[in-house]
Amino acid sequence: MINVNWSYPTAIRFGAGRINELGDACSAAGIKNPLFVTDEGLVDLPITVSALDAVRTAGFEVTLFSDVRPNPTETNVSRGVEVYRASGCDGVIAFGGGSALDTGKCVAFMQGQRRPIWDFEDIGDQWTRADTAAIAPVVAVPTTAGTGSEVGRAGVITNEATREKKIIFHPKMLPAVVIADPELTIGLPPSLTAGVGMDALAHCLEAFCAPTFHPMSDGIALEGMRLAASGLTRVVADGEDLEARSMMMVAASMGAVAFQKGLGAIHSLSHPVGALYDTHHGMTNGVFMPYVLLFNREGITTRIDDICAALGIASGFDCMMNWTLRLREAIGVPHTIAELGVDDTHADLIAERAVADPSTATNPVELTIEGARRIFDAALSGDLHSAIS
Repeated sequence: MINVNWSYPTAIRFGAGRINELGDACSAAGIKNPLFVTDEGLVDLPITVSALDAVRTAGFEVTLFSDVRPNPTETNVSRGVEVYRASGCDGVIAFGGGSALDTGKCVAFMQGQRRPIWDFEDIGDQWTRADTAAIAPVVAVPTTAGTGSEVGRAGVITNEATREKKIIFHPKMLPAVVIADPELTIGLPPSLTAGVGMDALAHCLEAFCAPTFHPMSDGIALEGMRLAASGLTRVVADGEDLEARSMMMVAASMGAVAFQKGLGAIHSLSHPVGALYDTHHGMTNGVFMPYVLLFNREGITTRIDDICAALGIASGFDCMMNWTLRLREAIGVPHTIAELGVDDTHADLIAERAVADPSTATNPVELTIEGARRIFDAALSGDLHSAIS
């Protein structure tokens, strides 16, 4: 297996067994007393115990914080900040899936700020309000292969008062060091592997389809799609397939790098649905994917051949659509959002929030409230063609 160090977009130590370097990674980031942020589901697992042992064996004091929800909230961040300050920490180890990584990054960011977290929402240049010198370093250790938050400069946090997901952004939220060890993902259940894998694929797909001019992101997105196409069905079928696990871990990081170009309506709809119904973000993306593709069909005609080549299939929109539907069926992604527990109670609100979501700005086809409602209704009923623009 491959063991390499990359320096794009930050220092990445990739390869099986690299978790043993966690103490050294903390030293490289200038951290001596880390707050170890993870979620409750990981606390007692062997991978977490081993990681904590590795840090302590290296001579570091470490404080554990695991009050993290699957869709993290402002309360999770605030409590993490309280523990960080009370323990005299000087940096964060963010260990887990996207929820733990986003929470850890936001704790490292907010522990030195005096303004409310929502003052730093990713709108315009609001990030310049932050005290940059007070942002603590982060070592990120992904244990899933989906969000790519380990190489991102933002965190997605739910506002509990309004039940909205908000993106908190600052360039210095990018982790100082990443340990990308595919062995950490081996114990991930098939359903969760499928969900996070669809998130990685959605990042690459939407980034490539975004109309923004960014050839570097385009190239990264295409290779990310190729890796996901090669690895996703394999890793869901056989969680011990370390090569496939490696492909998906790289694809996840690539998707997060690529989507600085933009995202689209898959994420625009998944964000309010997740905030209101607490659904798994990646799985929600997977359900919405074909409905949004049909809605965007006329806006992505120039992208289709390159996408199909990356997926290793014959050219044409219908071929891509059929591949997407077969993939979802093969890995257990539901065909409707109703199967995720979603109903039409908040349909109008979801459509309104989808249009207002930052991801909507780069959707290939203009997304109106009517269009967002049409996609939502199609995904609820399972009638693909009713989503067509």
